[in-house]
Amino acid sequence: MSKVIIHTPIVQEEIDSLKAGDVVYLTGTIITGRDAAHKRFVDLLDEGKELPVEIENQAIFYVGPTPPPPGKVIGASGPTTSGRMDAYAPRLLDLGLKAMIGKGQRSKEVVDAIVRNKAIYFAATGGAGALLSQCIKSAKVMAFDDLGAEAVRVLEVENMPLIVAIDTKGNDLYKLGREKYSKL
Repeated sequence: MSKVIIHTPIVQEEIDSLKAGDVVYLTGTIITGRDAAHKRFVDLLDEGKELPVEIENQAIFYVGPTPPPPGKVIGASGPTTSGRMDAYAPRLLDLGLKAMIGKGQRSKEVVDAIVRNKAIYFAATGGAGALLSQCIKSAKVMAFDDLGAEAVRVLEVENMPLIVAIDTKGNDLYKLGREKYSKL
C-alpha cells in the first residue's frame, strides 16, 4: 500500500498508477453532489442543456455538509452512501467525470463505467465528517441552492485523506477485502 498526493483537475497518468487500497491525499477543486443533484444533472442532459458545473477531469464528493459553525467555511462533511448515485454515475463518467468520493460498494454498471472511462472511486471515512471538514478550505454553492445541504458546491480541499476503493482497472477493495478475509 502506498501513499500518494494528487491534485485536481485529475491527471489520467496519476490515477492510472493507483491501486485499490492505496492511500491518497487529494488537493484542489472538487464539486459536491448527492442523489437529488445527480437526478437534476441527468434531467438537464436529457433536455439537451449544459450542466451548471464542469465535470470533465473532475472529482465529485457525495456529501451534504452541515451548516458551518462560527469561523468555519463548512460544517461536518462526511461521505454519503455512493450506491444512491449508481443510477446516474455511468452517464457522468461517460461525459468525462474522473473521480467519485463516497462510501460503500458500487454496482456492476458503475464499475464497468469506471473501467470504460479509466476513472476511479475513492472511499472517504464514514463518521469522520468533522475531521474531513478540516481539509475544506473554501465552499461555494454553484447550483440547486434550493436543495439546501444537498446543493452543488465547489470546494477547495487540501490533503483530503482517501482510499482507492475501485481503481481504473476495476479492482474493487470491497471485494478484495472480503476475499482476503475469507482466506484467513
